[in-house]
Amino acid sequence: MCRGRVQMRRCAIAGVEATVADTARSFPRHSHDRFGVGVIVSGGHRSASGRGVVEARAHDAIMVNPGEVHDGSPLDERGRAWRMLYFDPSLLTSAGAELNDTVARELELTQPVAHDPLLARLFERLFAVSVLAPCVPDDLITEEALLDLLAHVVREHATSAARALRITASGPIARARARIDDDPAAALTLADLAVEAGVSRFQLLRGFAQQTGLPPHAYRMQRRVSLARQWIVRGATLADAAAAAGFADQSHMTRAFVRLLGVTPANYAAVMR
Repeated sequence: MCRGRVQMRRCAIAGVEATVADTARSFPRHSHDRFGVGVIVSGGHRSASGRGVVEARAHDAIMVNPGEVHDGSPLDERGRAWRMLYFDPSLLTSAGAELNDTVARELELTQPVAHDPLLARLFERLFAVSVLAPCVPDDLITEEALLDLLAHVVREHATSAARALRITASGPIARARARIDDDPAAALTLADLAVEAGVSRFQLLRGFAQQTGLPPHAYRMQRRVSLARQWIVRGATLADAAAAAGFADQSHMTRAFVRLLGVTPANYAAVMR
């Protein structure tokens, strides 16, 4: 892996995305639509998470919930290296339901950073067999490694209580957010969103940042990246994906991908197709 890069890697498990990184890059505030579980390989990392500023060092586990706004920067100029797996939420909720013999409930990872040697070993085992393994992985070994990791995460680092970070499901800001979610490619203004929410532009700007952790423009940019990813997975060309997601052009989309994800659309397409 080249110094200063973040790359997506193919993962043999449906519903799981993998990234490897070795970089001094700082990432702006953003969120993911999946649970993230990873391990710092070397160096140190600082992040403003949903529970305040946290720091992680070599061999620490790092975790993030869907929708949890966070950023990331190295502790010093040497940067840091990490590996990450992003799990579709249904994988964790199903694991929790099986472990507790109950109907699947929403889960929340409780610690952005944890010094848990067993979690680190289980993660490295799963990463090895699902990402670093030969082209034809052993499905039984992969499934066992997946369930071992999920069981430990659910038992030791998750709660089924209602998430405190969940955005209010109703109200003015929810209406504005839904307007963006319904059509991220739309050329909306603050005035448009304020009318949708029934508040002033100043109230919208303040309330949106308070409830989502991001200003409206940053939230829409994140949703546009997500929409572009969907088009790319479906087989659209990068230029067509950029247009469909509301970017000015392919270069605009590439800058947004790199800023938020650390990877280029071309890298994403090569892995996901």
